Amino acid sequence: MKPSYGLVIHGGAGVITRDKLSPELEVRYRADLGRALEAGHAVLAAGGPALDAVVAAIRVLEDSPLFNAGHGAVLNAEGKCELDSSIMDGRTLGAGAVAGVSRVKNPITLARAVMERSPHVMFAGAGAERFAEQVGGIELVPNEYFQTERRREELRRAQQKEKEQANRRAALGGPAGPLFATIDENDSLDVERKYGTVGCVALDKNGNLAAGTSTGGMTNKKFGRVGDSPIIGAGTYAANATCAVSATGHGEYFIRVGVARDIAAQMEYKGAPLVEAAAATIAKVGSLGGDGGVIAIDRHGNVALPFNTPGMYRGHRLEGRAAEIAIFR
Repeated sequence: MKPSYGLVIHGGAGVITRDKLSPELEVRYRADLGRALEAGHAVLAAGGPALDAVVAAIRVLEDSPLFNAGHGAVLNAEGKCELDSSIMDGRTLGAGAVAGVSRVKNPITLARAVMERSPHVMFAGAGAERFAEQVGGIELVPNEYFQTERRREELRRAQQKEKEQANRRAALGGPAGPLFATIDENDSLDVERKYGTVGCVALDKNGNLAAGTSTGGMTNKKFGRVGDSPIIGAGTYAANATCAVSATGHGEYFIRVGVARDIAAQMEYKGAPLVEAAAATIAKVGSLGGDGGVIAIDRHGNVALPFNTPGMYRGHRLEGRAAEIAIFR
């Protein structure tokens, strides 16, 4: 029997292997993923809407220092956290997003406010925070709240690597100018590299779907860079007729493919099953050289969690079934 409700979550995809994740840290990741699943499932089990479940689950992950969203987000080149988030209602195709916010404790709540309390889909930077102040009910915090010593160390390493690359290029007579170095994928400190985005997709008892995504972006990002997470159709998409999707990975590739909408479009136009459509879209990302993964759920309670990286923090809980949490391939 197909479940009438359920949710799927992710905490980022990337170079996550057993040799880079200590048993103690694995226990902590599994515990926070479990708390997020429980928060979302409680909403659905009580008959609540998918939107509420998505927000409840993502807020838990935003509040955890382990993931690249909210408290624990990566730092940009200036040593600050800039946060992006989006949400979509599969019932109405309503959507809201924020990009480059630096004082909003839970960006997913502001994305929802943009959807429900403005005529727009996306606000960015200082304008998004002015909107937060005007609508009220959105908790604002100093930027230091988001920062952790682990992320400061990642930034130091990334900038040292960038400096070394610039010196090598200068020694070879190459052009000067900024480079875009990130932590090396084999660096054990940053087990999820730049892919610690969090997300949730949900199906409620009324057959409504919703999706949400939240991230701190890339370590050492510059010049107001924005990835796929706040972009409807790339990092997030939901439509009751097809599915709900949240993505995590190298955002530039996910934007170019239009990952989240691409999965739904295959279902809408080709009649492709969810699992087949999701796998085909991740294959497109891989063919361009990008990596990452998605979580998805359709209106029948089918789920898909494809990724082309060594690991993805993920979990799901469906009606009448125990919660399942996984990290490695």
